[in-house]
Amino acid sequence: MLIAGMTDLKDAIAFAQAAESQWPESMYMPDGQFVMTYDSGEKAPDNEVLGPVSPRGGASGIVYRGGERLAEWGDVDRADMTFSVAKSFLSLLAGLALGDGLIGSLDDRVADTALDDGFRSEHNRDITWRHLLTQTSEWEGTLFGKEDRIDHNRVVGLAVAEAPKGTRRALKKPGTFYEYNDVRVNRLSLSLLHLFREPLPSVLKRRIMDPIGASSTWRWDGYRTSTVVIDGKPMVSVPGGGHWGGGIVISARDLALMGLLVARGGSWNGAQILPEGWTQELVKPCPLAPFYGLMWWLNTDRRQFAAASERSYFALGWGSHIVWIDPDNDLVTVLRWIDRKKAPGFVERLLGAIAT
Repeated sequence: MLIAGMTDLKDAIAFAQAAESQWPESMYMPDGQFVMTYDSGEKAPDNEVLGPVSPRGGASGIVYRGGERLAEWGDVDRADMTFSVAKSFLSLLAGLALGDGLIGSLDDRVADTALDDGFRSEHNRDITWRHLLTQTSEWEGTLFGKEDRIDHNRVVGLAVAEAPKGTRRALKKPGTFYEYNDVRVNRLSLSLLHLFREPLPSVLKRRIMDPIGASSTWRWDGYRTSTVVIDGKPMVSVPGGGHWGGGIVISARDLALMGLLVARGGSWNGAQILPEGWTQELVKPCPLAPFYGLMWWLNTDRRQFAAASERSYFALGWGSHIVWIDPDNDLVTVLRWIDRKKAPGFVERLLGAIAT
């Protein structure tokens, strides 16, 4: 559905629809391997799926400008897996923990509040919350059956690696090396669960999604191996993506609401949902990886999308799933199941349409 009557915008939408992801609808390759681990080049046992996998829908999207819906296409109400977009939700929950005083400072050591032995080793004990949120923690260990080594030498953001993904490498001092590592992201999620002492999906629903008017169709699935006991109660620790199944399953419409919340500085209908200043903190470049903030991707040097404003920032998930916030043009755009290599073409066309 096109809200505005711009021909160029219709062309941009048609381009997005024609650029649909080539991932199989079943989410499994002909050889039976989950498409995410297949794309990652993982072999058994590293590629074992631990959480639910949902068949995917088709290409869809929504564009908001100035808080008003400009266009939408596809089934924007269908809840689909979003993969690493879940990381950006984790960063919002970290902001709540900071605002609640559960975290004193992002530069506090996680070991000082951890309820397990995950940060007691000599290597892990100086890891801070900022390290975890910027993927510079170098956390070492095995969590829910997945060893941090699985994502050693993973190339996401940086274009170089010492060896093939999954090849063990010598770890650096925490805070001195960037590596996109889903085991470490899951360690952040478990650490936040320890702070809230309440399942993260419940916190997200009560504190963020319900107040912004999200639907009841989204969910956040964990692993069959990720149940922990806190205060005598079993709770599922949820992953920061769908790498091994699970993660946030959500509609484009609900993703757009999340994007609007962040674009508005965490305020919604006069209520401050996220702590003041947290959305500005999210987009401060990591010194080791200036294209990355706190679990949000930045457009530093326009390396994500050359046509987009350098102040743009993104929640990105493999597949591809994109929540694009462009402060300069007052845009919040959601793209679902678009071929990542073709996404820049949509960005160029959309910006061209709104400029006419």
